[in-house]
Amino acid sequence: QVQLVESGGGLVQPGGSLRLSCAASGSIFSINAMGWYRQAPGNERELVAAITSGGNPTYADSVKGRFTISRDNAKNTVYLQMNSLKPEDTAVYYCNADIKKRRFTVVATYWGQGTQVTVSL
Repeated sequence: QVQLVESGGGLVQPGGSLRLSCAASGSIFSINAMGWYRQAPGNERELVAAITSGGNPTYADSVKGRFTISRDNAKNTVYLQMNSLKPEDTAVYYCNADIKKRRFTVVATYWGQGTQVTVSL
């Protein structure tokens, strides 16, 4: 079994910061890309940021310059530092990871349970 557990969500005022963490555990041989998605009520889930196993990040245009994704491969953990938060960043944030459970198995994508981020006065 593989589990992704997120933490760090909460309520923050506009202009504030939050740091999300997502730790993968269980039967893991290797992890390729890891990422963060978000879904606001009535909207589809959208990519926020992703990072390759080598540390190369990509960002949605809406968060460039405000959010930073990073990872600690030794801890199988991905982070999302969110600065200058806006009300439109309010959503449930999900992490995902492309994981190979054994050396000769295919890569599968796993998702966390989601953590709520609310940006409001």
